[in-house]
Amino acid sequence: MTTRTSRSDFTTVSYDPIDTRHHGSIAVPVYQSSLFAHETYAQFEEAFEDLFLTPVYSRGRNPTVAFLEEKLAVLESGEAARCFASGMAAITAAIMSCVNQGDHVLCVSQAYGPTREFFTSYLTRFGIETTYVDGTSMEALRQAVLPNTALLYLESPTTMRFEVQDLSACTELARSIGARTIIDNTWATPIFQKPLAFGVDLVVHSLTKYVSGHSDCVGGAVIGSKELINRLSTSEYMLFGGIMAPQIAALLIRGLRSLPLRMQRHQETGLQVAAHLERQPHVIRVNHPGLPSHPQHELAKRQMSGYGSLFSFVTDEPIARLKAWSDRLHYFKIGVSWGGFESLIVVNEIPDGEAGDRRIVRLYVGLEDPADLIADLDEAWARVRDL
Repeated sequence: MTTRTSRSDFTTVSYDPIDTRHHGSIAVPVYQSSLFAHETYAQFEEAFEDLFLTPVYSRGRNPTVAFLEEKLAVLESGEAARCFASGMAAITAAIMSCVNQGDHVLCVSQAYGPTREFFTSYLTRFGIETTYVDGTSMEALRQAVLPNTALLYLESPTTMRFEVQDLSACTELARSIGARTIIDNTWATPIFQKPLAFGVDLVVHSLTKYVSGHSDCVGGAVIGSKELINRLSTSEYMLFGGIMAPQIAALLIRGLRSLPLRMQRHQETGLQVAAHLERQPHVIRVNHPGLPSHPQHELAKRQMSGYGSLFSFVTDEPIARLKAWSDRLHYFKIGVSWGGFESLIVVNEIPDGEAGDRRIVRLYVGLEDPADLIADLDEAWARVRDL
């Protein structure tokens, strides 16, 4: 595999010479095999010396999955990657590879809900305690450090309010106390943010989202140094068994081929829709780090080269009206997850912290025409605003 810098500003990409083993096939073959035979017993024994270098059993190395892992490592500017059956499988494996019994974890307070549930309900079985901290405040993070703090878990931007952490300052803090750092980079993807360049130890992704891009598969990945990925591979990856199937890897490789172009379109359309909503009387605040009105916009610009199209807005409108509005939308479907062609909406009633209970509406902007999406939002609202 050869690597060079793309003429676009998106990323460094890899270009492969023609693979004569597969008759010059452009699409990577799906190795639908649980095991791989060897011509001699000597070769068999040699393969067992490194189960991630030579295919022996697909729980260790599968050629289709390995191809995806190599691509993801290059995109994130990492040394190695390991793919998992879901984003949560990747997240939990990464966390478990960094903590031991009795450790303390600092986690940003607005991190993905299931991740917080893992910290709060599962790791406490092993005496591992977690403190949730406002990730926008380095002082709050410093004040929350304990003598046994072993991990700083980041998600930038965060899931619902799209808050940004200062990655350089966070990793400097972690190094000063001998702690590891993990970041969920699903929102920005490696196209728009490269946390390893800021000193983060491990990057996790839900590949289900933008990398897939087609809403037809579930997967996750962890990327980092060879040392950390090898350690994770021989323990959490092999022992938990949350491996990625080769068919899923093939779908994700397909998604990677169009990821830079799709992310550019998502960014452009998402910012148009967000700016339009910012001008609407029923919207109090739009949470999108790509907007100049976002309180951390300058930090976001320093850390990211672009923006995803998942964002939210705060409103005082009644929850019943917001749900009725969702029901009348044509292009925006009601559903969880995101990252595919289709635009999505979810209505939440959660404490805002600044002014009591408010509603937060999360929008995912897909690949539809921005004029159609804006018209859809406006027309549906006109039908329910007097309800």
